[in-house]
Amino acid sequence: MSLGLIGGTGLDTLSGLRVTASHAVDTPYGQPSMAIEEGVLAGRKVFFLHRHGGGGRPIPPHRVNYRANLWALHELGVKRILAANAVGAIASSMTAGKLVIPHQLIDYTWGREHSFDDGSSGVLQHVDFTHPYDAGLREEVLCAARAAEVPYVDAAVLGVVQGPRLETAAEVTRFSGDGCDLLGMTGMPEASLARELGLPYAAICMVVNAAAGLGDASISMDAIRETLRGETLLFGALLRAFLEASA
Repeated sequence: MSLGLIGGTGLDTLSGLRVTASHAVDTPYGQPSMAIEEGVLAGRKVFFLHRHGGGGRPIPPHRVNYRANLWALHELGVKRILAANAVGAIASSMTAGKLVIPHQLIDYTWGREHSFDDGSSGVLQHVDFTHPYDAGLREEVLCAARAAEVPYVDAAVLGVVQGPRLETAAEVTRFSGDGCDLLGMTGMPEASLARELGLPYAAICMVVNAAAGLGDASISMDAIRETLRGETLLFGALLRAFLEASA
């Protein structure tokens, strides 16, 4: 079953991926973030797409063409999707350097194309989104995390904010009151578009900092990049364990 991997900040490439083809896919929704790499990792065929694109000009989270990205992966025969997200932590248990496998989300984004439904089909796409992440795929990821012995948290509510700016301390207080454990900028509409296409989808969040007002120091992009360097190694170990288990 072909796996699609969507990389985020800090995960520009997949270490160990032997690329066998590159696919520039035209979609009804425009161009994906970049050509999709097809390759072999841990003995399994995978398709890799970096949502922020390549070429040294990263696409900000509110400008990502999520519809084109998901459509292109679907057109290439991808059957399941794992997505990586760099996030800030609200919950004190979710410290920088940990991987978190969220089980729920709250969408605060606006102005993004949130559906493939343009009204032309005559059938409204009221997809069931009660549980935004696929339960079976999440369980496989959790088993892989245990097998790889990486530090992880097995559940969290991810708040998806618009970006690209970071949040104010007052906003973080509000999000905490809403029940969010993490804050990121790219989890939606990616997850709901995958659901519309019938693609099981799960996320692996890389915690890079405490959310605004919750840490002892100001948020530094240099510190975030340094944390991400270590977490990409953890992500790679988890991913290999996942692929080996699915072989």
